Amino acid sequence: MTLRTRSLAVVAVGGLLALTACGSTAKTPAQTDTLSGVKVVGSDPKKAPVVTLTKKPFTVSKTTTQVLKPGSGDVLTDKDIASLSLEVVNGKDGKAVNSNFETGAAGLYLGEPTLLKGLKTGVTGQKVGSRLLVAVPPADGFGSQGNTSLGIGATDTMLFVIDVVSSTEMLDVATGATVAPKAGLPTVVYNAGKAATITIPKGAKAPAKTVIQPLVQGSGTTIKAGMTVRATYTGVLWRNGKMFDNAWAHDPKYFEFPAAGNGAISAWSNGVVGQKVGSRLLLVVAPVDGYGAKGQGDIKGTDTMVFVMDILAAY
Repeated sequence: MTLRTRSLAVVAVGGLLALTACGSTAKTPAQTDTLSGVKVVGSDPKKAPVVTLTKKPFTVSKTTTQVLKPGSGDVLTDKDIASLSLEVVNGKDGKAVNSNFETGAAGLYLGEPTLLKGLKTGVTGQKVGSRLLVAVPPADGFGSQGNTSLGIGATDTMLFVIDVVSSTEMLDVATGATVAPKAGLPTVVYNAGKAATITIPKGAKAPAKTVIQPLVQGSGTTIKAGMTVRATYTGVLWRNGKMFDNAWAHDPKYFEFPAAGNGAISAWSNGVVGQKVGSRLLLVVAPVDGYGAKGQGDIKGTDTMVFVMDILAAY
């Protein structure tokens, strides 16, 4: 049984941020790799700019980036989650096919294996605060299969207008000072790269109220309501110690959810507020803060759940 009820990949702009090119690529006509034939108008960070092509179709043979407005923030690396506002335009006809300028920036982990090569190439090494124009040929995009949902064909170059809003480094594992847990709580053994081992104390009765016990105190960003949190986790049932889910059983191997918002059980979404990135938490979750009296799948309405969570990033 899994606690995930939706895709956990970073899905934005029609799924572009979570998909990768595959298969052979179609040949594109010979051309000079220049973005001089593209005009971008608009400076409102909450409104998609207008992109105009002086010649159609617009094509490039390699991913090409033009800095429309230089930023002065940190330089993006493949260890970062970059918070980006994007508009996607089809170079074939100049039509905008998707945008998240109006709905809000999305987090893009630049080390994600399933990331479109052109997006990674286009933004890595750029500075926070920049506005970029990135042209991506099929070879660095969706390849010969294109993307039918976006109307991107096998030979279509994609144009991205990207505002780099912010960045934060994504950790591989919790890191910080070890914290001695209170007596009577489940014990935890961390296993690198796989689910943790959680042992329920024999004969012990589950706490009536939810317990949130730091096991490692991180020193990163303090999580506030409205932030998006990325974490790995292992979950077991108090009544029998049986594991029902863990992050490493999924792709990607982390869970992303809003702090103090919908998208996760309340013990998670509310429990991370005030915690620091880098922390490892033991959460003993009373039913009222989990799935309630209805339960979910193999989790009964009376079940107390026990989680170990590593907070890897927040933005």
